[in-house]
Amino acid sequence: MSQLITILVVDDHGLIRDMLKRYLDEEANMRVVGCESNARDAVQSCVAVQPDVVLLDIDMPGLSAFEGGRLIKTQCPATRLIFLSAFSHDHYIERALALEASGYLTKSEPPAAVIQAIRRVMAGTVCFSDEVQARIVVDHQGARLAHTFESRTRLLTERELEMLAYIARGLSKKEIARTVGISVKTVEQHCTHLMDKLAIHDRVELARLAIREGLVEP
Repeated sequence: MSQLITILVVDDHGLIRDMLKRYLDEEANMRVVGCESNARDAVQSCVAVQPDVVLLDIDMPGLSAFEGGRLIKTQCPATRLIFLSAFSHDHYIERALALEASGYLTKSEPPAAVIQAIRRVMAGTVCFSDEVQARIVVDHQGARLAHTFESRTRLLTERELEMLAYIARGLSKKEIARTVGISVKTVEQHCTHLMDKLAIHDRVELARLAIREGLVEP
């Protein structure tokens, strides 16, 4: 029997978690070692069990999946990240690629495609759904979007993009600070910088921009 592959499933929908666990556990050399409903708990579980692969949903409440992914990559460098999403926005794809994720699958894929993706990333390759693959280039420099898009949000740092997404989801500065684990003063500094770069100082307009750019779902 080939070496056992351990997997952590992270999704805020219980039906999806249960479905993935059932299908993956049916594979002789795969075992789901944990299921979590948010990115914060996913980071803690990764540190505790050190899974080979994390299937990480993108659109979850609380800590963003991309910040959670960054923490997982930092604290569990041997763990492979495969992002799951119902959407394939350029912003999502670009941020997943920036984290050097091993894969990005849309939720329209059947369970067999998820199993195949896990096997491929464990073999040292990357795996993307066809609609994602069509929008990226993979070469000796790695994976990147085939066509960059012009947007004011490209002026923002990764942290400022996080702040914009949290603001668009209606979180207060105190809630953002608690979610990310930084001080309110630091949140205020990030927010000031992003507003200055975007020339927008109204939360409603910021939310509209974030939705237009695909940073959050309406």
